[in-house]
Amino acid sequence: MPLENIRYSREWLKQAKYDIDTAKAMLKAGRNIYCVFMCHLSLEKAFKALYVMRVDKNPPKIHSLVYFAQKVNLDLPRSLKEFIEMLDEVSVPTRYPDELEKILKEYSNQRTKTIFAKTEEFLKWLRAKTDKQ
Repeated sequence: MPLENIRYSREWLKQAKYDIDTAKAMLKAGRNIYCVFMCHLSLEKAFKALYVMRVDKNPPKIHSLVYFAQKVNLDLPRSLKEFIEMLDEVSVPTRYPDELEKILKEYSNQRTKTIFAKTEEFLKWLRAKTDKQ
């Protein structure tokens, strides 16, 4: 892999780390929908790092985690596959809620903590995959 792609991939990983740290701050602040949004963004950037490594091209400007999992040929455990499917579904409403009060009720502290914890778990799993490249 060209040195430039290694640097580009590392930059995606650095941003993924920054975004999960932001998600953690949003969780602590009780800004649950922003926590969920940042969880999605963090995983998206980690997937893009792996995409650069495996496909040897710049990633497309797509936000679907499922898309990237398919493009990098990841054999995901069932629980992680279901998780990214769910996160893809909820990411748009957290970005553009129809009704703020309604969506705030949907993301209780417990639900958001669960999403955050699963995101951290998935990031570690993806990081291990990028380290093997």
